[in-house]
Amino acid sequence: MKICIVGPSKRFFSGITNQTVFLANALSKRNEVSVILLRNLLPRFLFPGREHIGKDQYIVDLSPDIKVYDGMDYNSPLSWIGAHKFLKKNKPDVIIMLWWTSSVAHMQIILKIMNRCDIKAKTALEMHEVVDPLEESILPLRIYSRLAGRQLVREADFCTAKSEFNKTKIAEIYGISENKIFVVPHGLYENYEKALDKSQSKKELVIQEEFVILHFGLIRHYKGIPHLIKAFDSLPPDIAQHSRLMIVGEVWEENDILKQMIDSSPYKDRITLEAQYIADSLIPKYFSASDVVVLPYLRSAGSGVAHLAMTYGKPVILSDVPALRESLGNYHGAIFVEPGNPESIRDNIIAVYKAVASGQELHYQPPQSTWDDIARKYETIIETLVSRSTTK
Repeated sequence: MKICIVGPSKRFFSGITNQTVFLANALSKRNEVSVILLRNLLPRFLFPGREHIGKDQYIVDLSPDIKVYDGMDYNSPLSWIGAHKFLKKNKPDVIIMLWWTSSVAHMQIILKIMNRCDIKAKTALEMHEVVDPLEESILPLRIYSRLAGRQLVREADFCTAKSEFNKTKIAEIYGISENKIFVVPHGLYENYEKALDKSQSKKELVIQEEFVILHFGLIRHYKGIPHLIKAFDSLPPDIAQHSRLMIVGEVWEENDILKQMIDSSPYKDRITLEAQYIADSLIPKYFSASDVVVLPYLRSAGSGVAHLAMTYGKPVILSDVPALRESLGNYHGAIFVEPGNPESIRDNIIAVYKAVASGQELHYQPPQSTWDDIARKYETIIETLVSRSTTK
């Protein structure tokens, strides 16, 4: 089949960029794949991660046999015309658009109109968010996000969700049948799986403590990091003195709150806040140095960081919210806690600490969820839809 993927370029790099690259590369093994990259997503000053825009810090890249249009800009009709010419030249049978924020909705709607006029490809929307948490909290953005999302979802031939829970929410919010939505889970981050020597990683990160607790990823309100700090603050002194809490990631929200909490912590000298975007080359170092990954999310449609932790076989303490329970329920290293409950987080940190201190090697086999598996799921869905349309 001829398949075109539409997702963000490496200029505004995020986990969705990774997903675009991994999906395109996996599908290209058995299909003719092209990619339209969304290059400039919004005005630079509005993007919380503006410091890393355009930096080349990433190990993932598209396979050389994939045709690439790089790319569409939010404010450039000329770039939209270029995307149209690219579509006409490659004539895809299916266009798969990744949805995660309404800031790119106008570009995706333009592509839909172009397709409807003269390409006539089947269209799919891969839903990474039901509604972005920040957009949901601001009334004008919430209204625009719902309206734009509804137009895209309803006009798509099919949508994919990361879990059955998200599938139900998408159907409810956007008013479509669940029969139109297929569950295609997150894949493991196979490109990052090279584990490093733990002692050397700790030395390079200047970590002296025996036990390392890691929270990794964008720092946002819904990640629940204050609850992790409260849990760390309540650790028994004999455990805290041997522990290091690493909060690592680019700050989008709650920077002042976290700094105040750390400054007033009884163990502030054992808490590290690395408030910056972490280059891909350093990811193996942080996960290799850690003993446990803690993700105390208050809500989640899915977690790329959780899949990174599974890639490294780490124990993961994470909130028991439906999407995470569904995606990590078969992972033996997953420890689920009540959302927003520092005591439960603390108790499970202590349990992992004692297991490590007793000499247990806590390394778990991740469930099989390769990108080749995900590509085959897409191929099956597409083939089913094509066969349905040909028999009508």
